[in-house]
Amino acid sequence: MSNRLARHLCATPHRLLNTQPMVSFTFDDAPVSAATTGAGMLEEHSARGTFYVSGGLADSWSGNWTAIGAEHIVSLHRRGHEIACHTFSHTRATDLTAATMAAEIESNRRYLLALDPSIKIENFAYPYGTGSVWRKGQLGKIFRSSRGILPGVNSDTVDLQYLRAMPLIDGQVDHDSIERAFDEAIDRKGWVIFYSHDVATKPSLYGCSPSLLRHALEAASRRKIHNLSIADALRAAGV
Repeated sequence: MSNRLARHLCATPHRLLNTQPMVSFTFDDAPVSAATTGAGMLEEHSARGTFYVSGGLADSWSGNWTAIGAEHIVSLHRRGHEIACHTFSHTRATDLTAATMAAEIESNRRYLLALDPSIKIENFAYPYGTGSVWRKGQLGKIFRSSRGILPGVNSDTVDLQYLRAMPLIDGQVDHDSIERAFDEAIDRKGWVIFYSHDVATKPSLYGCSPSLLRHALEAASRRKIHNLSIADALRAAGV
């Protein structure tokens, strides 16, 4: 119920001021393959992604992938990718009080800044895509944005604490739906945010193949859509 309400009760409305369509590629939980294969493919297109990290999962096996640790986090940051925030333990926002959410965010912040104090932790994504109507206002005081997994193109006035995002996940999206999303972004000067997890020839149920990621990158490039991290896209949109 809290997640459903969070989708509709706008906590931080903002009118996007970008003059050109945009796309952002984001990776939740930051599997190693996202930091290696995924980031490398973005860099081939002179683009940078956003990696939502849970410090408590660093270097651990999830059952589907191994999450990145200190070495990959620092490498991504120094190559210009955005390091962003999940909860430290990857706990759903709906399961956290104001106090426990604050503790989770502080633990993640301490973990990341201990690796490199120049990391700017500006943006958040809800673990499991589960938003919380009770935590949106709290997150809005800490982060420039929070991203969910409600599909759609962000345009006109958006809720900065529940940005829409499309899955870049094999079996959940195909080439035609990617093309349609970009066409809508051009028509509305909108912002497409993709989310995925691992990037592998045989991805998990939550990840994408290199061929699917490549198609999305090339489709954006053909249309000359600006490919930006979440932080850079927000700046372009006047946030």
